[in-house]
Amino acid sequence: MHRRYRPLLAAAAVAFASQAAPLSAEVRLPACFGDGMVLQRDQPIPVWGWDAPGQKVTVRLGGAAAEATADASGLWRLQLPARGAGGPHEMEVVGSSARKFVDALVGEVWLCSGQSNMEWTVRMSSYAEQEIAAADFPQIRCLKVDHRPAKEPAADVPSSGWQACSPATAADFTAVGYFFAREVHRELDVPVGILSSNWGGTRIEPWIPPVGFEQTPALSAIAEKLAESPAVDAEGNIDHQTPLALYNGMIHPLVPYALRGALWYQGESNNGEGMLYHEKMKALINGWRHAWGRPEMSFYFVQLAPFRYGRDPLDLPGIWEAQAATLAVPRTGMVVTTDITTINDIHPPNKQDVGRRLARWALARDYGQTDVATSGPMFRDMAVEDDRIRVHFRHAEGGLSTRDGEAPSWFEIAGEDGKFVPATAVLEGDAAIVRADGVAAPRHVRFGWNQVAEPNLINAAGLPASPFRTDAGQ
Repeated sequence: MHRRYRPLLAAAAVAFASQAAPLSAEVRLPACFGDGMVLQRDQPIPVWGWDAPGQKVTVRLGGAAAEATADASGLWRLQLPARGAGGPHEMEVVGSSARKFVDALVGEVWLCSGQSNMEWTVRMSSYAEQEIAAADFPQIRCLKVDHRPAKEPAADVPSSGWQACSPATAADFTAVGYFFAREVHRELDVPVGILSSNWGGTRIEPWIPPVGFEQTPALSAIAEKLAESPAVDAEGNIDHQTPLALYNGMIHPLVPYALRGALWYQGESNNGEGMLYHEKMKALINGWRHAWGRPEMSFYFVQLAPFRYGRDPLDLPGIWEAQAATLAVPRTGMVVTTDITTINDIHPPNKQDVGRRLARWALARDYGQTDVATSGPMFRDMAVEDDRIRVHFRHAEGGLSTRDGEAPSWFEIAGEDGKFVPATAVLEGDAAIVRADGVAAPRHVRFGWNQVAEPNLINAAGLPASPFRTDAGQ
């Protein structure tokens, strides 16, 4: 480890220990454990909390038991053996005092994080009245984490507690998380828990843990500044947009709660950064995986929707490019939303398709459904053929088409002068043949490369193509 990061990480460890110490001789657990919780199936189940130093603590769940002894700071931690989906179960915790949690289910658990498009609720989504009335899924549970930045890694965070999905509760669930959970629950017939930790308007930096900055050379300047002193106001409070602030306050308290993976919808507040956002995505993904001790943890994210930002119309494509590049990180998947957008509203209300498309990744990658398409067409390669460019796509099994039956839209080509002009395209199998009058010797092609582009190209599964360009670095 580089010497400059040691003060930052050492301070984090000290802070966790100091916050862990119990106020009185009673057994306590963090807010992620409670009545109605969903525990991850087929993985060892970490359970932790606080009691008097040296106190033995026993946890029992469905016939299984494990013991631990609280350390000098009062922190205890143990693992229950993995178990299959089912419930309801009771979890009994006995130390200086006793706690009992009822109606615990075992199934699939996913973390849902990001900014406002992830926090956007079912009540604000398309067909809200009908969706809420039909939300009778008692085996879908949601834990909403309160907004709380922190200067140091927090041991716990306030929340509303686990809520079972019903017409009385679903309106305030994260819409993307709920529609994802509904699809997974219907397909697998197992309980699904969603840990909803998100905050509208936030940048990505506050969500990244220290190790994420440490392991990403492009972000070393941020890490060095953090190692010197986190930014706080005169009262000692930290701004929620400060790097580490939301990881410390809203993610760290959930670690190491067992889960299958994470869903991420964010980037609007980082618009304009181009490929630097790719570095921050890597820091986030690798940092969370390190925090949970699971380098294989699935991470699926949403590529931003087109929107009329009041800035350079090519800034948003720069974020799209950074997001697409993040697919090179193992066990990631990306949802494209260019076909379900509202150009003058940064919050498209169609969160149903976003959730379903994220669920496709989980069903295929995590749950073995080999017949599920995960992605729309993605640029593979190109070849110049006289006055045309032939563009081949991945994820084009069964051929390409358009969702409206019209000619493919939003293709452009450029010659040696680098000036892009609108182009026509003809589809052949997994390829688009692109040309434009007046460009006799094309060199580059781009697709959907504008913040208001809503191209119509899809694959046989009806999933939209992701924007791309071939002139990066030119």
